[in-house]
Amino acid sequence: MDFVVLAVIVLAGLVGPLLALPKGWHLPVVVGELLMGIILGSTGLRYLDASDHTFSFLAEVGFGLVMFVVGTRVPVRDVSLRRSLVPGAARAVLVGAGSAVLGVLLAATFGTGHAALYAVLMASSSAALILPIIDSLNLGGAHVLQLLPQVAIADAVCIIALPLAIDPAHAGRAALGALAVILVGVAVFTILFLLERKGFRRRLHRVSEERHFALELRISLMILFALAAVATRSHVSIMLAGFIFGLAVAAVGEPRRLARQLFAVTEGFLGPLFFVWLGASLNLRALGAHPALILLGLLLGLGAVLTHSLARLTGQPLSMSSLAAGQLGVPVAAAALGTNLKVLEPGEPAALVLGALVTVVVATLAGGSAVRQKQIRSPAEVVQTQRGRRTRPSPQTGSSDS
Repeated sequence: MDFVVLAVIVLAGLVGPLLALPKGWHLPVVVGELLMGIILGSTGLRYLDASDHTFSFLAEVGFGLVMFVVGTRVPVRDVSLRRSLVPGAARAVLVGAGSAVLGVLLAATFGTGHAALYAVLMASSSAALILPIIDSLNLGGAHVLQLLPQVAIADAVCIIALPLAIDPAHAGRAALGALAVILVGVAVFTILFLLERKGFRRRLHRVSEERHFALELRISLMILFALAAVATRSHVSIMLAGFIFGLAVAAVGEPRRLARQLFAVTEGFLGPLFFVWLGASLNLRALGAHPALILLGLLLGLGAVLTHSLARLTGQPLSMSSLAAGQLGVPVAAAALGTNLKVLEPGEPAALVLGALVTVVVATLAGGSAVRQKQIRSPAEVVQTQRGRRTRPSPQTGSSDS
């Protein structure tokens, strides 16, 4: 890998924002990045070599940062979300039960033996995909409020369960590794919380801003990479390390300046690089050699929509249940993990991503349907939300100093 290849990768990543530019499409940026990786990688021109050590290592760093940002976007501090925790959790459990049954049926039908993996994929919801759709469409009301904890719970549980489900032969080792990462993450949260309460973080912020040291960013990256080291030494994906650290930061309260810095590092370079690498690593030619895997991908996507529609039994509108079916992070992580661990059939990683893209389309359509059904915030609620973003919270509610 050289600077020419790196420039091509960054250029390829620009296609994501270009495709997402039309607001009416509500198309996630990663779709364009994956598409360019597929075109330039093993499926298309074969210009990008996903097995290149430097390329794959940078992609791993980007993967960890992407999952960290996903974790910070889970609204764990939202008081109104906590009030909706019980119905949201009940719906997540109902969807999980349906996904377990359908996962067994799909694994038996296609003879892959990956029932647990398919169940986790279909039960998952992507906070990183769904929350921006809700925000961009100004969706609101009681049904949306109850949707948020359902998505957060499903996202967190499925991310933790994925390493166990994708390689059942080493589930015990993966469980111990996941436990180690979670315990370290709890310790990090405790330390951050105590430092926040004592005002140390605010003093650090002032010095960093005055002297242009970017200390918060440097310390956050150091903690993330240390957690990633624990994960890799424990035979667990850095996906879990990034997500756990993101949750810890979200629970303490992420400073706006840190959020902007992380957005620049992740969304501007390493995140797109990861998704281009993932697209380059997918061999869609294998789907052509195994047409049944195309059907598997479509059924995984439709299965996710079907199992999430079980929440209709609890009174959830179909537009909300279809929106909750939107998934991206867990299937993408499964494809990356399966490729690295070599536990998936040829073409199966591409089938998992295909299933995710089906849910992206359905979630996008569901968002538009919710708008037509008038499930939107009132003008007063929109103004209140905007004021909340500009206002500096008190120490009791967390810090978001700019």
